[in-house]
Amino acid sequence: MHSGEVPYFSQWEDSDMTNAVLFEGPLKALLRDTKWEGSGAGNIEEYAKWAGNICGMACLKMVLAAKFAEIYQTIELARGCTSYGGYVVNPETQAIKGLIYAPFVTFIRDRFGLAAEVVAGVTSADLPMILETSSFFIASVHHTIRDPATVPSSKGGHLVLCIRASSEEIVFHNPSGHTKSAQEYVTLPSETFDGFFAGRGIAVA
Repeated sequence: MHSGEVPYFSQWEDSDMTNAVLFEGPLKALLRDTKWEGSGAGNIEEYAKWAGNICGMACLKMVLAAKFAEIYQTIELARGCTSYGGYVVNPETQAIKGLIYAPFVTFIRDRFGLAAEVVAGVTSADLPMILETSSFFIASVHHTIRDPATVPSSKGGHLVLCIRASSEEIVFHNPSGHTKSAQEYVTLPSETFDGFFAGRGIAVA
């Protein structure tokens, strides 16, 4: 469990872009992100192509900032992760598959010396124990967790960074939150979190 402050980073360079991305899709909306160069992308088209897929890299960026006080660029992290097989780009359609957990674990061990393990078959009730022995838990949730009153159509597909957990509640940063309160130190009752949680993720020591 991480007791100190954990810097927040969105998966878009302009953290206020979430609503535009939801309404228009990332490939269109993010072409207006004037802060795109901070991502490390070679051009704005590369940024718009990747930013919708890098919630995991935003989580990693937060972990690295908290642990080492260094800020890495999300697209640069994604390139490194791709070289390990953590993302796979279809050569014909350019569709991006990932984050693929096992190669990601190898990537962060080799590049940053971070010990991590893939965890599956758990519920929010297991997170307090996981966060007793790990600093963070990157959890697979449905992206509509930004609006906890919704009933998601499925579970998983998006990643958030769990910082603290008790038997009653989970505290996390959400890379695609649409308001500040839905981005940083979001606190949800464990039962509500479970409605979005796919029961799997990555524990980072």
